[in-house]
Amino acid sequence: MLNFARGRSQTRSTRSMPFAGMEYHDPKRKSNFVGKILMAAALTAVCIIMLKQSPTFGTPSQFSRHEEGVTHVLVTGGAGYIGSHAALRLLKESYRVTIVDNLSRGNIGAVKVLQELFPEPGRLQFIYADLGDAKAVNKIFSENAFDAVIHFAAVAYVGESTLDPLKYYHNITSNTLVVLEAMAAHGVNTLIYSSTCATYGEPEKMPITEETRQVPINPYGKAKKMAEDIILDFSKNSDMAVMILRYFNVIGSDPEGRLGEAPRPELREHGRISGACFDAARGIMPGLKVKGTDYNTHDGTCIRDYIDVTDLVDAHVKALQKAQPSKVGIYNVGTGKGRSVKEFVEACKKATGVDIKVDYLPRRPGDYAEVFSDPTKIRRELNWTAQHTDLEESLKTAWRWQKAHRDGYGAS
Repeated sequence: MLNFARGRSQTRSTRSMPFAGMEYHDPKRKSNFVGKILMAAALTAVCIIMLKQSPTFGTPSQFSRHEEGVTHVLVTGGAGYIGSHAALRLLKESYRVTIVDNLSRGNIGAVKVLQELFPEPGRLQFIYADLGDAKAVNKIFSENAFDAVIHFAAVAYVGESTLDPLKYYHNITSNTLVVLEAMAAHGVNTLIYSSTCATYGEPEKMPITEETRQVPINPYGKAKKMAEDIILDFSKNSDMAVMILRYFNVIGSDPEGRLGEAPRPELREHGRISGACFDAARGIMPGLKVKGTDYNTHDGTCIRDYIDVTDLVDAHVKALQKAQPSKVGIYNVGTGKGRSVKEFVEACKKATGVDIKVDYLPRRPGDYAEVFSDPTKIRRELNWTAQHTDLEESLKTAWRWQKAHRDGYGAS
């Protein structure tokens, strides 16, 4: 006889059985699914109970409360070249630091370096945000207990400002207003404002003092002056402590090689002359373009006051320490000595050991012939004097970082 019956040893399929357009599900599978959901819910409940029993549950962040003996500083633009160096100095001096940056010009790699150097809880936090978003800025202030703000965040290329002026008025003037409104709303009463010698334009007399008339000639300088005016007008009816630092051309990098300048490749055309020199020395660019050789100076090229970033950061820290309620301090931050672009290029050749090819081109719109500071006031009132005044040495320090970081901070 033939046996048509299925052997008992053969397992039955647990898959759905389709028939006439319908599916019949195995009830055991449904039961298992429900069981898993109940198990997950039970585990979640246990976790919540354990968290609530933890002594740290519900404890506010160290950044959200004021602490005696600890000064919490908001550093806007703290992922940028100057801002990251300032954050490093503040952290070294035991300040609590919050960096806010939208990374349009800054580098998350710089923030990572700082986080690795200062991993302890309550020392450093990074918040990705755009200062043009008033709602986001207000939320940041409501969730953090700031004692002071150092406002670096800004686009800062003279040439670019002449090509896209609206970007500069939005980014510098409008965003400063947003920060100032948030400070006023949340009772943060100390502001150190990062301004520029570009607010002076092209004065008839050198050196530039803080009393020199401000007549900016490019959108970058105009936007910064507008921001200054807003701050000064607000301060007249406020007890806010305000320090405005108008600094000159920044060079150099961290002497210990932890941080440096790493502008985005697409911005090289508008960047600082030091970056252009290093790009030429590394072969990234075929040569250095010097724009303008017919200025009324001793060699026909522009004269600038080059300030090392380490000295600049020191001035900001001293300004923070000396800031007084209901008072405004305005200071030029420079060496007091002007150097021509040709002199700068020669110093860069010596610092890099590369005979950089130089192309001389017509003037760039918005540039001025000669600018250097009189640092008498800041020396007298803040006890600050530039220490790193050897141009070649500052460039050597920056070149060491450039050689060790050929891709800047790497991929963000």
